[in-house]
Amino acid sequence: MPSAAREELRRLLRLAVPAAGAQVANMMMGVVDTLMVGRFSTEALAAAALANAWLWSWIMIGHGLVLGMDPIVSQAHGARDGALAGRTLQRGLVLAVLLSVPVGVLWALTDVALVALGQDPSLVHEAWRYAAVQIPSLPFLFGFFALRSYLQAREIVRPALFVALAANLVNALLNWLLIFGPGGLPALGLAGAGIATALARAAQLGLLAALVWRARLHEGAWVPWSRDALRLAGLRPLLGYGLPVSVQLGLEVGGFSAATLLAGRLGATALAAHTIVLNLASLSFMLPLGVAQGAVTRVGNELGAGAPARADRAAWVAIGLGAGVMAVAAVLFVALRHVLPRLYTGDPDAIAAAAAILPVAAFFQVFDGTQVVACGVLRGMGRTRPAALINLVGYWAFALPLAWALGLHTPLGLAGVWWGLAAGLAVVACALLAWIARRGPARAPGVRAGAAAAGEIR
Repeated sequence: MPSAAREELRRLLRLAVPAAGAQVANMMMGVVDTLMVGRFSTEALAAAALANAWLWSWIMIGHGLVLGMDPIVSQAHGARDGALAGRTLQRGLVLAVLLSVPVGVLWALTDVALVALGQDPSLVHEAWRYAAVQIPSLPFLFGFFALRSYLQAREIVRPALFVALAANLVNALLNWLLIFGPGGLPALGLAGAGIATALARAAQLGLLAALVWRARLHEGAWVPWSRDALRLAGLRPLLGYGLPVSVQLGLEVGGFSAATLLAGRLGATALAAHTIVLNLASLSFMLPLGVAQGAVTRVGNELGAGAPARADRAAWVAIGLGAGVMAVAAVLFVALRHVLPRLYTGDPDAIAAAAAILPVAAFFQVFDGTQVVACGVLRGMGRTRPAALINLVGYWAFALPLAWALGLHTPLGLAGVWWGLAAGLAVVACALLAWIARRGPARAPGVRAGAAAAGEIR
């Protein structure tokens, strides 16, 4: 490996390892919820899966809008424009509060949506209770996303990791108390898991904000609050960058949520097995997601500093790293396919069904790692639209019709659903790589650095 690439890998790892750790820690809250709910009952596990298919689609759509901060803050940091970075955080926090209203309304309609989508009515009511108790946590969740993006784009990645680890402890303790009701406390079951998650989200934002304030991590990238943070003209650039990211994430997560609904058509055992494997795949996905955040920062910083060749090198080093870590995950999925499902449930039928589809999930791990890092490269460039179009075609025009046909109309059943998803991920990853090869950071003279973006936003 050339010395310049080794140096880039070192810088990327310094960002990606803590970012991936924070992503894994955040994901572990969901894993712990799934493990504990699965021990409560298989029906509760299935209801949680249905609810999360609906909830996380809207979380990721809102998260995508907040991620419109990424190219602005990362390029502003590269251009040493701290005032722009500070104003962008304020606008991101305002956006977080505004987003909570429509997303909260959609969460309140969880039961209506799931019934309309043909799900088992006996599971829908519990799914709605799980969703409803989480609605007050939305401003805290989106606010945490905004503050974390601001820090990571400025190469400050460790605080989010420390806060995520602390939030895991809070979440695990509250889950134990509220799901099972030890010591005479009421056993709230799935609703208790939802309350625990909501409280952990509020603690997460509070802890991160306190850490930023006490350690003065905002110094050099802050301006006093003013009405400027509320102006539509200031929010427009965030929405311009964030809306395509929101569409891209919504299409991607919505694709997996739609696959969960297909699995729900195959029965409670198939749905439980699907939930277990999807949870494992989501956990491994946090590793390249951390690499993707490192790619956003490195590509954006170098473009902001006026160094497109270094930005291009950062992009390809990050893509290789993302694919590499997921190759390791694929090997583990195959080798431990009969062991990992036992962590989630004691139901032998669900264990067997999960073990049967883990090799299929292993097949698309490398494609999954490649596509998420490639999307991070595009965010760092401020070129967020291509990923949305590619996800539309890859998931909704190709993967889901194939998953529907193979899963519901062939003997493959649940494995057919997962083969459809795997094929879609391969299409998305290859299309993104082709786009970056032709129009990546070194070949994009229209990309504006942070200073130019500042002029556009002011």
